[in-house]
Amino acid sequence: MGLSKTEEYTKEQNEIAAIAKVLGHPARIAILQYLSEKKSCVCGDIVDELPLSQSTVSQHLKELKKVGLIKGEIEGPTVCYCIDAKTIVKANKLLGNLLQEVKNSCC
Repeated sequence: MGLSKTEEYTKEQNEIAAIAKVLGHPARIAILQYLSEKKSCVCGDIVDELPLSQSTVSQHLKELKKVGLIKGEIEGPTVCYCIDAKTIVKANKLLGNLLQEVKNSCC
């Protein structure tokens, strides 16, 4: 596979692409929905809610955290995760603007 040449695109285009890529897996959507329902930080319950192994859930959490959609804080031997509202607002704006732009250009 060739290089993606991300430097050839705007910062906003790269941010949208990163968010879209992370949201492209149903397990990550399920994690965001679960954290949203709880409205608080969750430490160990996420694995119990998904039909995935601990290591797979950890990988999905890592990807969500990498783009900033969730935060993880270490509390003793565990990591507690919650939604990062600031990044969610930004993602909503970026994706909303893109979709509105595309919608307005439809024939």
